[in-house]
Amino acid sequence: MPAPPASPLPLSRRWLALAAMLGMFVGLSAFTFSYAEGASYISNDPLTCVNCHIMRPQYNAWVKGSHQNVAVCNDCHTPHDFFGKWFVKGVNGFNHSRAFTTGDFPEPIQITAFNRAVALANCKDCHASLVAQVVEGGQHEELDCLACHNGVGHDD
Repeated sequence: MPAPPASPLPLSRRWLALAAMLGMFVGLSAFTFSYAEGASYISNDPLTCVNCHIMRPQYNAWVKGSHQNVAVCNDCHTPHDFFGKWFVKGVNGFNHSRAFTTGDFPEPIQITAFNRAVALANCKDCHASLVAQVVEGGQHEELDCLACHNGVGHDD
């Protein structure tokens, strides 16, 4: 019976190589998270949105806009329930990281259909009494606030 082929690395060296690769992955991840100011994205601070220069016009418009004293970015752009908020933050965080790392995004930046739906749901939630009056008054069957108020919160 022939001898089994020799392992390219002894078991202890394989564990060492695995540990080194894991260490490099964790170290690179920690550096990237720190460099990208990742902890700030957990906050509710609107200045977080201008960590990327592409969002400066939206931030500047929000500062001058009608919602500046009553809502921050997360109030409009993430669901109001705990799990929905963190799910959307996770999805958007991944998508934003990918887009800004690769440069694959439109300029000027545009809201996606998914994020538009989140914002629209929040319009209806915050303005529920007005929405009820409009819908009950028969003025609109399918209410799409953003059809007329597309730039609300970001108007210059």
